[in-house]
Amino acid sequence: MVLLLQMALHRLFQLSSVLRSAVSLTLRRNIGMSAVVFNKAKDLDPIQKLFLDKIRDYSNKSKTAGGIVDAGPAYQKNVSEEVVKLQRLYGGGDLNKFPDFKFTEPKLDESPK
Repeated sequence: MVLLLQMALHRLFQLSSVLRSAVSLTLRRNIGMSAVVFNKAKDLDPIQKLFLDKIRDYSNKSKTAGGIVDAGPAYQKNVSEEVVKLQRLYGGGDLNKFPDFKFTEPKLDESPK
């Protein structure tokens, strides 16, 4: 009888530790999410605001430029030289297109048994 009681208590403690860890994980996730929501609700500090403004400004410039922002002729020359090197190294072709792979089915000879 005592052994049965000890086993039951042991199972109860095991379940409570699993339950405790699950509740702990859930609370940590919920607190983390609510901290993000509350932080968005408040005004951003000036450094965060400046950082986000710069990212948005760069995004707008990138969309209007259609590529790299403030890329001068030296950058374009460097890119074209690198493309020529890659084409020479890998046998030409269009580097902006994913290559087409063609695999042939191997011929297997069946040997009679």
